Amino acid sequence: MIKKLDTLIIRSFIGPFFATFLISLFVLVMQFFWLYIDDLVGKGLDMGTISELIMYVSVSAVPLALPLAMLLSSIMTFGNLGETFELVAIKSAGIPLLRFMRPLLIVSLFITGIAFVFANNIIPVAQLKLATLKYDIIVAKPAFDIKEGTFYNQIRDFTIKIGKKEKDDSTIRNVIIFEKKYGLQDNMLIANNGIMRVTPDKKFLEFILRDGWRYEEKGQRQTLQTDYIRLGFKEYKKVLDLSTFKMIQTADSSFKYDPKMLSVRQLNVTIDSLKKTGNAFVKRSNAEISPLLNFTKYADTGWVAVDKSKLKVTDSFFKLIPDTIKVSVYDRAINQISAVRNTANILADEFSSKTKSLRYHEIEWHRKFTLSFACLVLFLIGAPLGSIIRKGGLGMPLVFSIIFFIIFHLFNTFGEKFVKEGVMSSFNGMWLSIMILLPISMFLIYKAMRDSQLFNQEFYYRSFGTAKKFITSFKKNK
Repeated sequence: MIKKLDTLIIRSFIGPFFATFLISLFVLVMQFFWLYIDDLVGKGLDMGTISELIMYVSVSAVPLALPLAMLLSSIMTFGNLGETFELVAIKSAGIPLLRFMRPLLIVSLFITGIAFVFANNIIPVAQLKLATLKYDIIVAKPAFDIKEGTFYNQIRDFTIKIGKKEKDDSTIRNVIIFEKKYGLQDNMLIANNGIMRVTPDKKFLEFILRDGWRYEEKGQRQTLQTDYIRLGFKEYKKVLDLSTFKMIQTADSSFKYDPKMLSVRQLNVTIDSLKKTGNAFVKRSNAEISPLLNFTKYADTGWVAVDKSKLKVTDSFFKLIPDTIKVSVYDRAINQISAVRNTANILADEFSSKTKSLRYHEIEWHRKFTLSFACLVLFLIGAPLGSIIRKGGLGMPLVFSIIFFIIFHLFNTFGEKFVKEGVMSSFNGMWLSIMILLPISMFLIYKAMRDSQLFNQEFYYRSFGTAKKFITSFKKNK
């Protein structure tokens, strides 16, 4: 009987889980493309590159899609059981809530382990490939698109402005082309009209310009031996190279030091190294700043206390300096202080950079555990929540799933932001959402075990009606 019950619950869970996981993954992938739509449109990407990009984005979104799928599918599973009164039959047989939650609890633990292995071993590789491919796409020059009345500088060494384009998108008017050759002055072409077209092999852009002038200045810089040339033409052909529009594949090694591309073992090594570097900054500061201050060399020579009563009283220390060397003393002091300040600023910037890098590595270390553990916590929220609301399908479960997932995602984002700004420690910041949701899950389990009417509308209607009658009778008696 118990084995059949476990099989029934697991079968009821598998279908909604895979369906909600694919939906969540699709939404997260669409979110990525919506975010980078401006960098992707107009690049002339082939289907192979787009498919590769979708694959890497999908793999990278799995750790965030799994907790959402666990939450929604667990609410749907227990909501369906409650809506069909199977949950009532199970409870009437004397089986407590925790007992028929046990098979899915084991499944959620298994999924949590898979999520961690996935985040630790597969996600770093996918993130590395995604970062490389995304960089290549973004830095690739956009497809040829010159608009009217705007300066177009995406072709190397040239800036183009077209006053008007005819409907055929080839005939152009009021054309200005600046040619940068790093000489004395930019060369310039001005034409009243012309034709613009891309060669059939997509490698060159041709301009057939008519009724215009070419201005050019030749010679060496900072000399008078220069020539100014003005050339009028009836027709002039200008060919521009479009080879820079091609997407160049960057090596993966360019991004391998990003914290997102490291496993837990690699992060441990890097974090330990960064902590040691931070501890060595005190010694390094003393070693670099002390030589700039002459008085520090007397610090260990056995300083003898001086009787202040024997010192000559003066209004200012500067009166002790002879006038003949006062200017040189001032200049030397200023130079010495400037050197100390510059060295201190360099050390402070480097220490700040190391500290920031340490926080980013600690964030990624904790993220691998928090997103995995979130699968279990959101299941512990979804299972009792489904048994309380007793509604299946995608209506009420979807609403509650969105609410709790937004809470999880917001506090997870806030905690990460606090860690990056140094407001919270990496542990408190990255586990903030878990610390908030875990007590909520315990509360919902407690309510579900006692058949709470927490989300029952009729219960609130009855309570409101009772309160209304009490208030009415109280007013009459008064």
